[in-house]
Amino acid sequence: MDFTDFMDFEMTGPIIIAIVFAVAFIIFVIYAIVKGQRLKLSAGVEDMIGKEAVVRTNLNPKGTVLAEGELWTAIAEGSTIEAGEEVIITKTEGLKLWVTKKSKEKEAI
Repeated sequence: MDFTDFMDFEMTGPIIIAIVFAVAFIIFVIYAIVKGQRLKLSAGVEDMIGKEAVVRTNLNPKGTVLAEGELWTAIAEGSTIEAGEEVIITKTEGLKLWVTKKSKEKEAI
């Protein structure tokens, strides 16, 4: 047996299909890795600034809000905010959120 004996095989349909699927899978994995590396890393309380929350207990000025699926201690900037109102997170201090009422003008935009 020499090297040319190994080169005398036919590329049958199932072999071609298997090669195509293997190459497609490798391309998909590379694409997923590249896409994952480009995602912005989001961690920490600082990333919550500008996001919305819902007041759970009256903020007078201190109370509780639901933000990102978790309950947080919050302090209202300005007037009292009633439970059920939507607020915007403006500042974080430790594990406290500073919030302000969500204005109706911003909702229309």
